[in-house]
This record gives sequence, structure tokens and C-alpha cells, in this order.
Amino acid sequence: MLANIDHTTTDAWKKLAAHAKTMQKTNLSSLFKNDTNRFSTFSVQLDNLLFDYSKNIITEETKGLLLQLANNCKLPEAINSMFNGEKINATEGRAVLHTALRNQSGQPVYCEGKDVMPEVQEVLAQMKTFSQNIHTGRAKGYSGKKIKYIVNIGIGGSDLGPRMVTEALQPYRIKEIETHFVSNIDGADIKSVLAKVNAEETLFLIASKTFTTDETMTNAHTARSWFLETAKDEKHIALHFVALSTNTRLAIQFGIAEENIFGFWDWVGGRFSLWSAIGLSIALAIGYENFETLLKGAYTADLHFQQTDFEKNIPVLMALLSIWYVNFFDAKSEAVLPYAQYLHRLPAYLQQAAMESNGKRIDRNGQPVQYATCPVIWGEPGTNSQHSFFQLLHQGTPFIPCDFIAFAKDIFQTGEHHEKLLSNFFAQTEALAFGKNEDAVKKELKNKGLT
Repeated sequence: MLANIDHTTTDAWKKLAAHAKTMQKTNLSSLFKNDTNRFSTFSVQLDNLLFDYSKNIITEETKGLLLQLANNCKLPEAINSMFNGEKINATEGRAVLHTALRNQSGQPVYCEGKDVMPEVQEVLAQMKTFSQNIHTGRAKGYSGKKIKYIVNIGIGGSDLGPRMVTEALQPYRIKEIETHFVSNIDGADIKSVLAKVNAEETLFLIASKTFTTDETMTNAHTARSWFLETAKDEKHIALHFVALSTNTRLAIQFGIAEENIFGFWDWVGGRFSLWSAIGLSIALAIGYENFETLLKGAYTADLHFQQTDFEKNIPVLMALLSIWYVNFFDAKSEAVLPYAQYLHRLPAYLQQAAMESNGKRIDRNGQPVQYATCPVIWGEPGTNSQHSFFQLLHQGTPFIPCDFIAFAKDIFQTGEHHEKLLSNFFAQTEALAFGKNEDAVKKELKNKGLT
């Protein structure tokens, strides 16, 4: 269980409230001017990932108080509780153990005294065999044709994660496979996808833990009816529909073969389910070996989160910065700005991860919270966003923290495209961080004879 601590009563929170009054009058230009080592002080390297948080309104005192807050609230104990399979989801009485899905240690992971890893490995093996059979053509459609189209039907975590990852990893996709996603109960969504595929070469993935989710099952039955208009015989459903679900009975009633039902567990929350059988669309899109590489990357991040001191712990530092801004700078939102077109679905994925998790107004003691629990997460890729809402970021009245993301190397070697993309990336972060104050603008205009 997690500690039931009202962090507004902690010593660190009170000190942060007093410290914030000073920091609210501070600007980044002066912080950099007074500390020539600021970048090295406020940056972390994890393998080939560089996390630069030097352009935040913090000092070493701020960081120290935020880290004290994390310890006052017993965050180290909470992290251990999660990785140890304790039921930290008190509302539903469940463990939060999606980390087991990407565990590469070879060691057991226990939940309620049972090692969950044998079952995890069993489902992964099932996913591997199935995806390889699709890619090699061993598994064919009812007419003998190879599967060409994958249609994932799901909503929430059964859509956002897999859709985001398959978009992000397009350079690795299997060229013979086209992947589509349907989530909205608006009939236009399913109709537009069905218009792009044909029944003989399409595989539908019905992603619903309960196999009762209204939006998903409405779309699934529409797809089923559409398929039978061509295939005619219901026995063919078994070759073209699979279930990512724990409800075996309903999936079989739908016409799905039992061997094509991919299960997962109550300790897998929807927000983090792309690492489970829900990620079958990813394995089909990019190949199982690449899916395994994805799991290994997530495991590296898990180890970093679990084992690294908070002073150099990237997810902890990012969370503390968010708490700092929403509670002490009255920030209402946070912009996520990937300067990478393939990450265009990342803001939507993070919206659910943050806002569904933290969109609460009652604490674990059953009391109304007296602090901000989460900003609104939003964003678009650069440079598109520069021509839409960046005017507000630069010159508007709201205070909006921004997370910029970019790749140093261009996977496509497009030359000037990537050079210009990165030029914009660095220029925008610099302009937002330092900009020009009113006096500087007046002086510049005066020198140009415009006043």
C-alpha cells in the first residue's frame, strides 16, 4: 500500500511555498548568467538519451526541496511497492505490475505470492509464433491469400499506446503489412478504415479486456458483419479475427478460435497495456524481434527509475518539475512538443497516461485535495506547432511549461530537412527560455526608428 500523506503538510512543501515567491521573480537569463555550469548541473545522460532540464526556473535549492518533498512523501517506498507487486491501486485492490511485462532479468516477479513471469513468457511466445506465422504466410486468410491488412479495434489504452508506437516506429515496419486503428464509436471511423482493406487479406484484432467495451464491441460487430458479406461462412471468422482479452467465453461466442485469444492480467492497467498482448498490433507492424527490442528499452528505463538516485532519476525529476509548476507557478497546462513527425501521437498518449492517472480530486484518505493534481497535457509536432499556437507560448498571458523532444540523428538521412528541423528546435527553446524583455524590445525598435 502507498503512504497516505497530504504533502501540503510536509516540511518540504512549506519551504517550497516560501521559496517559490523568490523564484517567481527570477528569469532564466540571470540563472544562466550566474552559473556557467548550469547545463552540466541540470542535465542527465542515460545511454543515448540526454535529458536537459537546465531551462527550467529552478536552482539547486529548488531541486533540493523538490527531492526532499519526494522523500517526505515516501516516494522511494512507493516505487519499491510497485515493483514488488503490492496492491498500490487501492481503489480497485490491484497491483500495478506492467513492469513485469518487459522484465528482462530472468528473475521471478511475484504478485500475491505467485511468480507471474511464466505466464508472461507464455503469452509473449504465443505472440511471437502468431506474428511470425502472419509474416511468413503460414497463417493465411480463408481464400488462401496472405494477410496484408491489420485492423486494431480498441479504445483508450487498447488504442492510444499501440497506435502511438506503430506510428513512432514506422521506419521499422514490415513493408508487406498495413496497420490501421479504429477507436471511435462514430461510424465514420470504422467505415473509413474498411474502405481501405479487403476481407480476404484482413486480420482484425479486437482489443478489450472484458470483451464488453461498448465502443469496441460495436465496431467489432460492424467489422464482423462487413467481413461476412464477402466471406459468407462464419467458420472463416476464426482465420480473420483474434481477441486481446481475458474473457475467453465471449470471444469464442464471437467466433474467435481459442488459440487466437491473447490474455493479460488485472495488474495490467489500460494506460500501460501496450507492453502486453494489447501490443500484438505492434509486433505485427514492426516484427516480433523489434517488439522485443522495444521491451528491452522499456526495461532499461524501468531499471533507471527503480535504481537511480532521485538526483539523477529522469522520470522522478520530470514529475517533480510538473508538481513545481502546477502548484507554485499556477500552470494549468503543459505542452509536449516532439520535433519528430513520427511522434505526432505522443501527446495524445501522454494525455491519458497523466490525466487519467492523476485526474482525481479525492485523496487516499477520502478527503478533497487542496492542491493541483495534474496539468492539461497537450501538444503537436514541430515545426507545425510554430505556425499555430507558438504565438501564445511566446507572447500570450498563460504560463505554459514546454517539453521539447528531438532526435540528434536523422534516420532517413534527409540532409537539410533534419538540419532545419533541429535549427528550429534549438531556436525555439532558446527564444522561450531567454526571449526579450520589454526594455530590450523598445530599445531595438528605437534603434530602427520605429518609435
